[in-house]
Amino acid sequence: MKDLTSAVEHRQEHRFARSRDPRSAAKILVYHPEPEDYVVGIRRALPDAEVVFGSDPDFLRQHIGDTEIILAPRFPVEALQDAQRLKWIQSTNSGVDFLVPVRERLKNTLVTNARGVHGEVMADYVLGTVTMLHWDFPDLLRQQAAQQWKPKFVDPLSGKTIGIVGLGAIGAEIARRAKSAGMTVLGMRRGSARLGEPVDQYYTREEFDEFLSRSDFVVLVVPATTETYKLVGAKELSAMKRSGYLINISRGSVVDELALIRAIGDGQIAGAALDVFEVEPLPPTNPLWTMPNVIVTSHIAGNPTEYPRRILEIFFENARRYLAGEDLINVVNLARGY
Repeated sequence: MKDLTSAVEHRQEHRFARSRDPRSAAKILVYHPEPEDYVVGIRRALPDAEVVFGSDPDFLRQHIGDTEIILAPRFPVEALQDAQRLKWIQSTNSGVDFLVPVRERLKNTLVTNARGVHGEVMADYVLGTVTMLHWDFPDLLRQQAAQQWKPKFVDPLSGKTIGIVGLGAIGAEIARRAKSAGMTVLGMRRGSARLGEPVDQYYTREEFDEFLSRSDFVVLVVPATTETYKLVGAKELSAMKRSGYLINISRGSVVDELALIRAIGDGQIAGAALDVFEVEPLPPTNPLWTMPNVIVTSHIAGNPTEYPRRILEIFFENARRYLAGEDLINVVNLARGY
């Protein structure tokens, strides 16, 4: 493998400076609770690189000083003050909100994420929970456990409207799945519409209340930023239909959880499917665990099988580009937070 530090200047706003002997091998730090699959793959594909791995903050502090590349889902950002040669952070997640508060320290560091890995499986999750909420599968399962035989009549999903907040790669895939089910699709995003998106009508942030009032299912697919903090609170929940459902696959900080619990308990909305929470793991005392019209999952909506392999495909493509001085894929704009 060519030395990673021999990359020419990046053509975007970031540049890779040669801060040490160009003949030395790059040091790649894998900071992950389950690093084995990543480490084996990297060592096989990049045999000249020095690869260290661990998941302990002391390990991170010990090695970050001369590390050139970090691959991690997240890490204690305090360690960045000791980073002298860091050029590139490859996140194994899509969200990199933990880096936003320290973005000034990363002006000369490229950050890339796992965009593209999660779209299909998250769309599966959303359409699955839409169906479960629509049919009230939690109650059907309770009936099964009690050996109760009850008739039920349900409107077809093709007569329902889904509102998707955040039409990036994941949101667009959800829109395609919903449209294939015959649903009316509403969308809200920053920026203009994209050609070919299966969205029936777009809304701006200023039109959020109308968007919510029209949606039978509101799906949140936005990054955690200052702009999206508690995007959905008591006011927004009161704008939803009483028969409406909230589905959150973004971040727990996007929803005012206490307001949501109250809205569901008071019958202000019909229920929710939640994969993310303000505190994770969700504490045993949280009422969401036992609310009859709430589906709780443990932040798994974006977990396809063979996850390390999918991440390494992105990492190796970016390593090739890094060496060649080409633009990397999945570059994150930390000023925006995604």
